[in-house]
Amino acid sequence: MIHIFFSLLLAWTPGTGAQQDTLMPFMAQLDPENNVNLKWGFSDVQDTITFQLTVKTTGWVGFGLSPNGGMAGADIVIGGVGQDGNYFKDYHATGNSFPLVDEKQSYTLLSLTEADGQTTMTFWRSIQSCDQEDIHITDSPVKLIYAYGKTDGIGYHSRTRGTKEVNLLKFMPRSSPRDGNYLDFVMDNFIVPAEHTYYNCKVMKMPKLNGKHHMYRVEPVIKNLDLVHHMLLYSCPLSVVQINEQQCYTGGPWADCFKVVAVWAVGGLAFELPENAGIPIGGQDYDEFYRLEIHYNNLAQETGRRDSSGMRLYYTDQLRQHDVGIIDAGLMVSSWGYAIPPTASAFRSYGLCNTSHFSDILPDPVPDLSVISILLHTHLAGRKVRVGLFRNGTQIDFLAVDENYNFEMQGFINLATIKTIKPGDEIVVECTYNTATREGITQLGLATTDEMCLAFIIYYPAISVDHCWSQPNMHAYTAMMGKTDYHCK
Repeated sequence: MIHIFFSLLLAWTPGTGAQQDTLMPFMAQLDPENNVNLKWGFSDVQDTITFQLTVKTTGWVGFGLSPNGGMAGADIVIGGVGQDGNYFKDYHATGNSFPLVDEKQSYTLLSLTEADGQTTMTFWRSIQSCDQEDIHITDSPVKLIYAYGKTDGIGYHSRTRGTKEVNLLKFMPRSSPRDGNYLDFVMDNFIVPAEHTYYNCKVMKMPKLNGKHHMYRVEPVIKNLDLVHHMLLYSCPLSVVQINEQQCYTGGPWADCFKVVAVWAVGGLAFELPENAGIPIGGQDYDEFYRLEIHYNNLAQETGRRDSSGMRLYYTDQLRQHDVGIIDAGLMVSSWGYAIPPTASAFRSYGLCNTSHFSDILPDPVPDLSVISILLHTHLAGRKVRVGLFRNGTQIDFLAVDENYNFEMQGFINLATIKTIKPGDEIVVECTYNTATREGITQLGLATTDEMCLAFIIYYPAISVDHCWSQPNMHAYTAMMGKTDYHCK
C-alpha cells in the first residue's frame, strides 16, 4: 500500500580535529551499517563545497550525485590508496555500466588516507560547476550515491553500494536524547503466503508508559528485504481493546486503526525528527493499541518463508516543544473506475486536499501547520511527483518536488526551511506516470502493479486529521481521458 519511510541523518564523529569540524560541520550516515559516512561544508562567498568520505574498506571508494539515485546521469568521483600511491578521478555515468572519465576534472583532491581498516577521501568542487558532465548543486535535496570495493581493482560493486537523499546546502541536523529507550512492534515468525501481494496486520498492546512521551526516531527491523515491501504502524481508537492478527482489509474492529504513526518502504533507512518535535505516545490521553501492517511482495510465490520484520520506536520522557502529526494527501486509493491508460509516456493524475474542510471537524481556530518533512509516493509507473500549495486560488509555493522519482528509493524529504499551511489553503498532489511498456490499463490499488498518488506530510502542531484525499470526477475523467484541468505551475 503506502510506501514510505523516514530517512535518518545521524550526527557522526569520525575522530577528526576541531579545525576540520569547523570547516565541515555537517555529517550524515549514508548506509544502515554505519560503514559509509560523509562530512561536508560549503562557502557561498567562494562558491565551493568540501566533502570528506570515510568508508570501512581498504579498497577503492566512490561517491556521487545522481538525478534519481541510479547510475545514469550521475556525477561521480572514485579514489583510493593503492600500492603505487593515491588515485582519484572525476567521472560521469551514461547508464548501468562503468562510468566515463570527465574531460574536465572539476573535483580537486585534498587528501587520501588509509588507516585502521578505513579509507578517508577529502575533496572539493565549485557549487555551481560549469562542466556539463557535472550535476549542479542547488538548495534542493539531492540524491547521493556511494559504492566501494574490498581491493583497489575498481570493478562491479555488488551489494556494497547505496543512496541517500540529503539537502547539502540547507541541511537540518538532528540530535538524539541519550536514554535510548525503545519499543519494538514486529511480526512473530509469520509464515508469508505464496501470493504475489499479501497484507498482514497485527494489533499489539503498547506497554504502559508513565505519562506522555515523545517518539523521536523510527528504525526498520527488516528480516527479509526481498519480501517486505512496506510497513506502516497505526494507532488505534479506544474501541480497539484486544490483540489480533489477520489479513488486512478484511473487516473487524481493528480496521479503524488508521492514524499513521510511522512508515517504512523500499529503499528507506530510519527517520529521526528534529530536536524540537516529537510524535506523542503514552499517557492517559493517548492510544494503547497499535496496528502493524506489512505488505509482503512474494514475486516468486515461495512457500514456507517466515518473517519477523517490524519497527523499533525510540522515545523519551524529555518532552519536546511541538507535538507532530502526519497527514497523507492525494488520490483516494479505492477510486474504483479510475485508470491510467497504457502506452502513455507522461500521464498526470491529481489529488486535491482542501484544508477549508478541517474546520468542519476541528474546533476553531484551526492553527497554521508548520511542515517539516514530506514523503512522496507512487508505485512502479511513477516518474515525477510535485506537491503544490495554493492560497486564494493562486499557487504560492511547492511543498515538495521530485522530478526524477525512483520507486526503489522512498524516503522523507526533510525541509530545510519550514513551510506553512494556513487554514483554507489547497494542497495539490500531481503524479506523472509512464506506462509506455504496458498493454493494459493501470488502476489505483494496493499491489505494486497498481498505482497510487500520495504525499505524507509531517507537520506540527498535531491536529485530529489523518487523511485528506480526493475522489476523481469520473464524468470529467471519461470525457477528458488523459487531460488535466488543475496544474501545479
